Amino acid sequence: MSHLPALPDGVYGMVPPEAMTPSARKLRDTYACKPGLPLFRREFGFYCLERWAEQGMPQNIPLEELFHYDAPGNHYLSELGWCEAAFAPQYEEKVLEDRGEYELAQDFAGRGVLYFKGRRSGFMPEYVDHPVKDMRTWQDNVKWRMDPTTPARWENLDVRMQTARERAAQGLMIGQSLVGGYMYLRSLIGPVELLYMFNDHPEVIEDCMQTWFTLADATIARHQQHVTLDEIFLAEDICYNHGCLISPRMMKRFLFPYYQQLITNAKRRQLDPARHLYIQVDTDGLASSVIPLYQEAIGMDVMSPFEVASGCDVVEIARQYPGLVMFGGIDKRVLAGSRADIDAHLERILPFMRARGGYIPTCDHGVPEEVSLDNYHYYRQRCLELGG
Repeated sequence: MSHLPALPDGVYGMVPPEAMTPSARKLRDTYACKPGLPLFRREFGFYCLERWAEQGMPQNIPLEELFHYDAPGNHYLSELGWCEAAFAPQYEEKVLEDRGEYELAQDFAGRGVLYFKGRRSGFMPEYVDHPVKDMRTWQDNVKWRMDPTTPARWENLDVRMQTARERAAQGLMIGQSLVGGYMYLRSLIGPVELLYMFNDHPEVIEDCMQTWFTLADATIARHQQHVTLDEIFLAEDICYNHGCLISPRMMKRFLFPYYQQLITNAKRRQLDPARHLYIQVDTDGLASSVIPLYQEAIGMDVMSPFEVASGCDVVEIARQYPGLVMFGGIDKRVLAGSRADIDAHLERILPFMRARGGYIPTCDHGVPEEVSLDNYHYYRQRCLELGG
């Protein structure tokens, strides 16, 4: 019995390189850790655009053109949360208390948040309450919001999948982004309360994680009826400036079994079974200690954003893990300094990382308003000169 070759449509078979967009080829080469090639050009995010407008940034020129970014080389499917759970329905957003200069509000994730009155962005909010306190509050108020059969989750599925198939036909990498287990639990329970809950009520944690898995697996399965995934991207934020917020034992008990089953199921469902499924973990803080844990447990291929202020050094980490794809690692504090500071920083990182491959330079978090427009222009120009 003869077997027909896979259709090279980006879904059932890989698009040939000559049919890909230049950015898709470039990004795939980055993920493949091909050494010596020009570095992919993009940024992590911006907290500075209002300040830059005041400094004369043209408002009629796209950022991609202004700073010479590459066109997108990937296309992400969402529907599974990012910093919070994917609730449907979300909580009603409302003011709970007037506290003079401040107001206590309930946000879409059911948290009590203290804001400056009249201003809800541009600063770190103070979370004073979270929706899950025990099994009763979890089951009565929260769990039902994560039902994968809720019709509202699928209202625009056909349109979203058509767009994904079109991007796949251009060779773009199709990724599935979702809130990671630690970030999810923290948003439900609170960062301090969560640490006690692991010990005092593990049955609550396990029910929360089983619900996370059920929703994620069902959603990814629906998506995989239409596309082949190139990446699963977990928003984790499990580290802080001294290392991981929970122990390896807790990770192995409460996170990894669910990740492993989710990834195993996703690999089995791929319409293109030959496609490599990259696993990316995003965490702030000092991430060095968790790299081998994620590599061993879930085959992590990619990590970001390597915050320098927390002690991450992309050059040293790249030497230790030569096959790890790395995004980030440019110190936002240096970009607010002098041109000499920027030169020294980039000249240490970019030539080495370009020669190694598998690296995208971005600010190690969104570009802060302390970075001037002039400095950022200079930084991007030096990225072109040193990174190709």
